[in-house]
Amino acid sequence: MKRSMFRTLGLAVLTAVALASPAQPAQADDRVTLGGGSGIYVKVIADERGYRIGICTVTAVGTDDFGNLVALTNAHCYTEDDGTKLVGDKVYYDPTPAGTFFAPAPEPGMPELEAAVAAGPIGEVTYVSDSNHLFGGGPHGMDYAVIKLDPTKVKLTNTVTSPSGTLTINSLGNPPGNGARLCKQGHRTGLTCGFKTGTHSIWFVTTILTNGGDSGSPAVHGTTLVGNSFGAFHHTPIHNILNDINTRNAPGKNFTLHPTP
Repeated sequence: MKRSMFRTLGLAVLTAVALASPAQPAQADDRVTLGGGSGIYVKVIADERGYRIGICTVTAVGTDDFGNLVALTNAHCYTEDDGTKLVGDKVYYDPTPAGTFFAPAPEPGMPELEAAVAAGPIGEVTYVSDSNHLFGGGPHGMDYAVIKLDPTKVKLTNTVTSPSGTLTINSLGNPPGNGARLCKQGHRTGLTCGFKTGTHSIWFVTTILTNGGDSGSPAVHGTTLVGNSFGAFHHTPIHNILNDINTRNAPGKNFTLHPTP
């Protein structure tokens, strides 16, 4: 993981139109609103034991060179324990309310899972990078995934609100210097803030608190997106992610934030 009214003239025009053709009922917009900080269900499997899922957070949403609606999140959300990358996996919207650090969002119950599956997937994973492998063997990856969204299922926003606050993404930038204040918006624990303390390998490090389900959360400096979060106070610089995406002629190339500020 967001008007003026003509009176006399308007009434006359509307009356003329109404006489000319029967009024049509308004169509409800049942698309979900998705932005950096929204929750998603990942690795959704339904079998005789019920539903098995993972919970992650969207880093950012936007468009690409091909006109796709695109979302970013963590690679490890779509990587199995044996390293298998789940390209092609379906992505579902998490309809549960976001939590706070001291009152984290609970794991979804059967009604929420059934509703999400009944509504259908909102997108599909098109690319999965190497995971971070922070605590195990393997390459230090950027830990990001690209999701191609279904425009009939989602509408995009650059502002997401949780019980602990609102986070808006208006631009993309580099991580600030050490000591700068940054915040993240995660579906599991909402808005939490801290300070940049340094770097570790290809990532930058902060004191921002997270919990399971916050994976992929946007890390921002003010309203500038500077990285995505993968836990243990680590974040991948967003420009490194976007530069890597641009090496492939695939969904996500030349990612642009949406809505455009």
